[in-house]
Formats: sequence, structure tokens, C-alpha cells
Amino acid sequence: MMNAELFADARTDHDGAASLLTDVLGVGSARMHPHENKFHAGNGEDGKHYWLTPPDLYAQLDAEFHFDFDPCPFPKPADFDGLTCEWGQRNYVNPPFGSIIHQGRKKGPTAWMRKAIEEQRKGKLSVVVYPVDKWVLMMLAACGAKNVRNLGDVKWCATEDGSQGKGTGRHIACFILTPNAEVSGAGPASAGLPGSAAAESAGGIA
Repeated sequence: MMNAELFADARTDHDGAASLLTDVLGVGSARMHPHENKFHAGNGEDGKHYWLTPPDLYAQLDAEFHFDFDPCPFPKPADFDGLTCEWGQRNYVNPPFGSIIHQGRKKGPTAWMRKAIEEQRKGKLSVVVYPVDKWVLMMLAACGAKNVRNLGDVKWCATEDGSQGKGTGRHIACFILTPNAEVSGAGPASAGLPGSAAAESAGGIA
């Protein structure tokens, strides 16, 4: 699902210190003010917000990992805060692909990755999906990373009507943060689940 958290109008100054993750992944929208990126403004062609995880992709992941919590739900309940609340034991995490204003500060993917790692240290499993450049996944596979999968260019579905978008043009990495010695049934990063059509799980922007 997607986290529609705190679409505040307040602007905050960015200190220019781009995160290493943003630099590596090339998340250009994270450098914009939240209300200027596609996460808020919608797709340039039709204005729709392609956030929802295709239902067959979610079903495949859920059948394997048995999720009990979504910290990025859509629609977001009032007063829900996925960055500060306690997560479940087995989490599906499809965070915003753009930045948001959270507690008066601009937050991007790094905040969600930190939170997922924090929850992992508590003994919880999280499956985090996020777009990265294809070469990053190629190198992870070559290095033998077994808990990172390539889901391909997932065609996210619109919150407005469930229609399927064109994808981000980048491949979606599926990071599997296991709570201990638990090993997922995944092969290397090159082996992955295909993406396809809308579960109530969001984050992506076409």
C-alpha cells in the first residue's frame, strides 16, 4: 500500500546533503519539494497516482511471507504514522517513491529503509519494494545477494480507478529483511517474482 502521510503545506529547507541511498538509486523526485513530485502531483499524462501494488504480485509475495502488517496502507487511517508506529512481525513495505513532509521535515526513502532495519533488529521480517536502476540489481546478483529480488518494471495501479500504469521505467528491487537466520525461498537477485495487476498496497508512481 502507500503511505499518504502528512501532506503538509509547510516547506522545509533541504541542507543539500543528499543521502547515499538517493545518490546510488538516482531518485530524482526525492530532490524536489514533496508537492512538486509525481507522488503528490500525479502522473504527467493523466494526473493519476499509480501507487497500488498489482494484486497478483502481492498475492504471490503474501503466499510466501504471510504478511500481517502494512506500514504504508491505502487509504491511510487518520493519525496513522508508518514511520513511528510499531510494525507487525511480517511486513509488506511499499513506501512512497517521492518525498513527504513528516514531523516538519522532508523525508524520502532513507527514512523508510532505516525504519525497516530498526524493525529487523527487533526480530521482525520486512519485504521492502523500491525502484532502482537495473545495473544495481545486476551487480547485487553478481555479488551473490540472495535476499534481493528483481521484480522487473512493475505496472502499479491507480488509486483513482485501479487502472494499470506504464511502470516507472526502472526495475523494482524487493529487499527481504529477515529477522534472524531465516532464509527466504529466493534465489539471487536475478530470480524474482513477476509483477502484474492492484492490491491495496501502494507506493509506486508511473
